[in-house]
Amino acid sequence: MICYGCFKEHEQEGYCKKCLKELFNGKKVSHILPFNSPAKEDSTLYTDLTTKMSISGVQVKYSVRLEEGGLVLTEKGGQYILKPIPVGQFKNLDQAPANEHLTMQLAKQIFKFSTPPNAIIYFQDGSPAYLVKRFDVNPDGSKIQQEDFAQIAQVTEETHGKNYKYDLSYEEIGLLIKQHIPTYKIEMEKFFRLLLFNYVFSNGDAHVKNFSAIQTDMGDYVLSPVYDLLCTCIHSPSESDTALTLFKDGFSEAYNAQGFYTHFDFLSLGKKLGIIDSRVVRIIDEFRGESSEVEDLVSRSFLKDDIKKLYSEFQLDKVKRLKMEWADGNI
Repeated sequence: MICYGCFKEHEQEGYCKKCLKELFNGKKVSHILPFNSPAKEDSTLYTDLTTKMSISGVQVKYSVRLEEGGLVLTEKGGQYILKPIPVGQFKNLDQAPANEHLTMQLAKQIFKFSTPPNAIIYFQDGSPAYLVKRFDVNPDGSKIQQEDFAQIAQVTEETHGKNYKYDLSYEEIGLLIKQHIPTYKIEMEKFFRLLLFNYVFSNGDAHVKNFSAIQTDMGDYVLSPVYDLLCTCIHSPSESDTALTLFKDGFSEAYNAQGFYTHFDFLSLGKKLGIIDSRVVRIIDEFRGESSEVEDLVSRSFLKDDIKKLYSEFQLDKVKRLKMEWADGNI
């Protein structure tokens, strides 16, 4: 058996002890929810419980809390976010929960990002969902102060229109990190690494609200754990490689020549963000290799076999692009 949280071999169906501890504070919680999915539930169970829309406006999120009998839907005091299969016109939507789960596990296990505990879970009707523990809630239920970069930049639909989430560039988010986070030199490298991860794993919807700062116990701010990571090309093959442009002043000569970002662009961005040159090179190189660890995790995921192949093809294509260097007008 494979653990529905970390993909590691496990004697029984469900979650391993480590995942139970991370997700549910060690309590034995079933990998099957005590209710049906929204698509199969005829009662008013889901009425007025929709919290947000995401993933190109098609993925509904529900708030969940842990009680003695297991996980239950809730309007208040939510400890987890539950994402069922979305409904819409995009491709392979039945693979969305497994897609997000895999991408988040890659971020955690291979690239060592700070991620909230997450897993695949099933409704009684057998439909899968993505479950993630909230990182903005204290054990006593109080909220931790968190602001996404749309809030920090004071960019709203009222001030910038419906596409406000896509108005900034990643360079401009970097400038906001420098302005608002005291330990920006450390956080900037985390931000830069996340941009590379999103590029390599084809997360084309990493807009300004998908980056945020969270308050620490000391009262200062750092970048929050990463969230909403998935390979959007699986669902929208024509989607752009990045939700935002890398640079505030448009595209580089290398981009205009190739039609996509290469090693040169990320090298330039890293320098613009104020990261030491040797560190920029080291971080880019971290994402330019063909990793057997990545291949193994993809193979263990809950994606269908043909989608696993597609996922890997997208990743290897981006790795190939990152290996392309620009010098004197030539790749």
